[in-house]
Amino acid sequence: MENRHHKLGFSDQDVLKMYEIMLTARRIDERLWLLNRAGKIPFVVSCQGQEAAQVGAALALNREKDYVAPYYRDYGFVLAWGMTVKEMMLNNFAKAEDPNSAGRQMPGHFSYRKLRMLSHSSPVTTQNPHAVGIALAAKIKGDDVVSFVTFGEGSSNQGDFHEACNFAGVHKLPVIFMCENNHYAISVGLKHQLACEHVSDRAAGYGMFGKTFDGNDPLAAYAAVKEAADRAHRGEGPSLLEADCYRLTPHTSDDNDMTYRTKDEVEKHKKYDGVLTFASYLRKLNILTEDVEKEMEERIHKEIDDATDYAERAPFAAPDTLMHDVYEEKD
Repeated sequence: MENRHHKLGFSDQDVLKMYEIMLTARRIDERLWLLNRAGKIPFVVSCQGQEAAQVGAALALNREKDYVAPYYRDYGFVLAWGMTVKEMMLNNFAKAEDPNSAGRQMPGHFSYRKLRMLSHSSPVTTQNPHAVGIALAAKIKGDDVVSFVTFGEGSSNQGDFHEACNFAGVHKLPVIFMCENNHYAISVGLKHQLACEHVSDRAAGYGMFGKTFDGNDPLAAYAAVKEAADRAHRGEGPSLLEADCYRLTPHTSDDNDMTYRTKDEVEKHKKYDGVLTFASYLRKLNILTEDVEKEMEERIHKEIDDATDYAERAPFAAPDTLMHDVYEEKD
């Protein structure tokens, strides 16, 4: 079998770690659904089916310098970017120690200053102009950094998306827009959202580079984002990337997806699930052996158990902190 990862500069251990991050995101997601159904957490926005694109993209960026604005499904991305399993559980339990918002935001609303991660807002696509602002500041200051933002294909039909792309294109800003096209904007299928074939086709209208890649393949994601990042570093401006993937779960834990799609459709797409197909790739190269896989699953399971127990016991924010970080505080 062709060894694709060596051509991209990855060692066998590198791709094993890549798979472990993808698998961890999947197992966290599965645990969150159980916690939600048990009444322990209020809400789940699932990443299942999008982990490959997220992890591959994160590893193509400079995790010491670049700025990122992930959207609410990006469990795989934030794990690869440096957030811990414990921190993710604290976020979902809305506890005071949650580094994203101290329990003030909905689950999946990431914001981590230490990791140069912009605060996410519930109105979709508002993160796109924010990421463009970071890129503009970097260009003005002469900082060689890239701003990276993710969003769904439904968001690509919002005004914020178009204004952000237009501004970035005119000013040749070092920003990468990555659409995680999971084929459904809540209940509206792709064919009712776009008149063009691909979201990336819109890049030409903004004078920027555009590319669609297989969102079930973390190596394809890495290659596409690395190409876009290299272009940005050379001063060649923004890129609009599109990860073609599929949402394997309902839109959220409050959604009944069987009202707008069929079980047969979902089952068909499960065959292309990046977690499964990348595992198959690694097994064929004898990188993911039975023993390695068993040890990895056990380690991930324990880490999630420990993080869940910790987050469940952790205190909520004290009532007297209600107005913190809302208005200016004077001594």
